[in-house]
Amino acid sequence: MDNDELRRFVLDRLDEDERRLADGELPLLDEAEGRGRLRITRSDDGAGLLLLPGPIQAAEERHPVPFGEKVALLRTEVERTEDEAALRLLAEAFDTHHDWQEEWR
Repeated sequence: MDNDELRRFVLDRLDEDERRLADGELPLLDEAEGRGRLRITRSDDGAGLLLLPGPIQAAEERHPVPFGEKVALLRTEVERTEDEAALRLLAEAFDTHHDWQEEWR
């Protein structure tokens, strides 16, 4: 597995999601959260974010993180992390993209 290739894919998709939002479209990351594929929530101390698989909390307990805040923190984390599992989880939010590779699942 090439983490650099996976990292580049995720960073490019985050850029595309920012453009989607600017064009009035729902970012694919938010769409994936809405479908329960992953969950991005604030850490207990509020200083960061937690990236979790699936909808672990009931829908009424979730407090969505605004896209602008979420994408900035995710971009920073993706740029510096070596956590392949986190990169894969984020990449799966964009698995409909033509550059997606099945080996990342």
